[in-house]
Amino acid sequence: MMNVKLAEALLRRKELQAKVDQLHTIQAPQLFETVMQRRQVNETVDDIVAKVPKLTAAQVTAEYDFYARQLRLVDAAIQQANWTTEVEVQNTVMQDYEAPKPLIVPSGSVSK
Repeated sequence: MMNVKLAEALLRRKELQAKVDQLHTIQAPQLFETVMQRRQVNETVDDIVAKVPKLTAAQVTAEYDFYARQLRLVDAAIQQANWTTEVEVQNTVMQDYEAPKPLIVPSGSVSK
């Protein structure tokens, strides 16, 4: 365990969210699909074309899981601080807006 400033934790959360979002798009199943095509050239020869992914799904999933876990941990720490830390504010900050009461002039007291 280590102590960090809340501002550092907020920055780290933003960085981790960006990594998780980026890796989430890479996890799309079509990126890991192996496609094969076989064409007969003549009676004895076939032409085979294969498209194989450069990464395995396990490689991407492991990195995604790592960053997603780190994000959950830092977010939990931020939320704990959010609920347990008090800050000092002006008294009026927590009040709702109140419209000014209309000025009522008693009848018969209008001056000319």
